[in-house]
Amino acid sequence: FGVGLLEALPDDTLLALADPDDADGDGISGRVNRVLDPSGALVIGRFGWKANVATVEQQTAGAFHGDIGITSRLQPDQDCTDAQPQCRAAIDGGEPELDDQKLERVTFYTRTLAVPARRDVDDADISAGARVFDELGCSSCHRPQLSTGDAEVGATANQTIHPYTDLLLHDMGPALADDRPDGEATGSEWRTAPLWGIGLIDDVNDHTRLLHDGRARDVEEAILWHGGEAAAAQGRFRQLDAAARDQLLRFVDSL
Repeated sequence: FGVGLLEALPDDTLLALADPDDADGDGISGRVNRVLDPSGALVIGRFGWKANVATVEQQTAGAFHGDIGITSRLQPDQDCTDAQPQCRAAIDGGEPELDDQKLERVTFYTRTLAVPARRDVDDADISAGARVFDELGCSSCHRPQLSTGDAEVGATANQTIHPYTDLLLHDMGPALADDRPDGEATGSEWRTAPLWGIGLIDDVNDHTRLLHDGRARDVEEAILWHGGEAAAAQGRFRQLDAAARDQLLRFVDSL
C-alpha cells in the first residue's frame, strides 16, 4: 500500500534529502540508488530492500516474473537458468504470458492501494512517543512528512504524506550487512523502510517479523539491530527508561 504515493515523490525531493558526504556532520549520509530502467537510462530507485527498482510497474512485473514465473513485456524471458534445461524447454503461456492490459491494470491497482489510517492519535502516551522518536534522531531517516508532485494517477499527485521514510540508502553497519551489492548500493546499505502501517503487520500477516531477513521479532528488536549510521539513535534508545521506551513503541505501533 502507498507505493503510488512514494512513486510520486519528485526526484528533487529525494536528492535534497540525500547527504552522501555527510556535509552537515550529523553522521547520517543517505544517498539515492541509481538503477537502469527498461530504456537503459539511469534513474532513481525507490522500491525493494535496496531501492533497486524505480517504478511500481517494474516492481509489479518483477513480482509476476520472480514470484510466480509469469513473463511480461518488462520481463520477457522465462525465469530459468542455463543449468535448468527442463525448465527452459517447458511449455509456456505465450510470449509474453502477461499482456500489457493486465500488467497495466495490476499496476494501477497496486498504485492506488490506500495507506491505512493511524490509530489512537489523541493518546497522550503516543504523542509523547512521537516526541521521543524525534529526539532520538529516528526522523533523520524515517521522515514523517513529504509531499508528492505530478503523477500519472491524479489521486496520488500533490499530496502531503506521512510515510516515515526518505527512500534513501543508509549504511546500517556490519551486523545487518548481506555483503551483496545491488546497483549502487553496497552490501551494508539498505533503503529506509517506510513505517506507515507497521502496527498492522500482525493483523495482516499474523506475525511481527521485521528487517530484510525477518530476524527481528518485533519493532524493539528491529531498533536494537540498527547500526552504522543509526548507531547513535540506537544507543539513545537503549538509554531510555521503561516509560519512554514504551511510549516510543506505542507511537510506532500507531503508524
